[in-house]
Amino acid sequence: MGCVKDLAELNDLTSIPTKYTYFNTFDQEDGIDAVAAEEKIPIIDFPLLNSAIPDQRAKVIQDLGKACQDWGFFMLVNHGVPESLMERMLAICQEFFNQPEDVKLQSAEEHVLAPLRYGTSFNPSVDKVFFWRDFLRIWMHPQFYSPPTPAGFSEIAMEYSQRTRQVARELLRGISQSLGLEECYIDKAMEMDSCFQILVANLYPPCPQPELAMGFPPHSDTGLLTLLIQNQNGGLQVNHNGKWVNVHVSSPNTILVNVADHLERLSNGKYKSVLHRAIVNNKTTRISLAETHGPCPDKIVTPVAELVENETYPAVYPGMTYKEEMYSRLSNQIAGKSHLEPLHEST
Repeated sequence: MGCVKDLAELNDLTSIPTKYTYFNTFDQEDGIDAVAAEEKIPIIDFPLLNSAIPDQRAKVIQDLGKACQDWGFFMLVNHGVPESLMERMLAICQEFFNQPEDVKLQSAEEHVLAPLRYGTSFNPSVDKVFFWRDFLRIWMHPQFYSPPTPAGFSEIAMEYSQRTRQVARELLRGISQSLGLEECYIDKAMEMDSCFQILVANLYPPCPQPELAMGFPPHSDTGLLTLLIQNQNGGLQVNHNGKWVNVHVSSPNTILVNVADHLERLSNGKYKSVLHRAIVNNKTTRISLAETHGPCPDKIVTPVAELVENETYPAVYPGMTYKEEMYSRLSNQIAGKSHLEPLHEST
């Protein structure tokens, strides 16, 4: 398979192989330099969602809805997931990637929906250009999987998935209210007791020609919400109003949250999944852990009836299960949001 980590660690590597040349391969309009001036990314203070002060709670739900509508992205603070647990989760994933290749290949299942899958790029069997990225994808819920090594991975990942799942469900309750629905509407309608929770650990090693390579190209995520943590080496960019915005995290205890495709379907396009990408650098390794929280795998997701007005706001998207969309996405080349084609444009 040939992982990027081993390639990056070659002593004589001064340029990247042509198959990793992203910006000179296509006529890219989203070049690395096309980055907007620094903008203030929304911040949501998690405990306020359960504030006993009605005005305070109403304000944060309004802010949450505005962040989902205007950005599709926000920073979550005071979320209750221990910083020590986040650090241990990042460290154990680093340990996984530091193992010999033959050990990691024990998790290299070929099927794109394998519950435990190690690989490189996105889908090497169809990728026209390779991305400067190695990954480990794991199903966390409703069934929990874990690589056999390194020691302790299962215990740390189990605790981390349980804590973050609680956070995601609480956020969805707030989002449900921000859409004018009952607090538990999304949780019940999407059968979140059986939610499909997937962890993707991404490794982006130093690259000798970062101006030519791409860690991960512009894309949106499947599911309802993605919760992401990373080490302190930046590289995440979010597309806002047609410009790329660098995401600078002031505290290592911040969780980055973005709206995903099934929330766009469910909200009938009111809350849109956000395009984001990962760029690379020539000095440090970036690790990110992206955890998608989707509905029950076989639940058909359609726009909520209360958000559909036949003439003014007709249903924009067809129904699709999370599992169907996952298979469709992972079996093909990654291409922005081309998979999320509306039935017709909303007005």
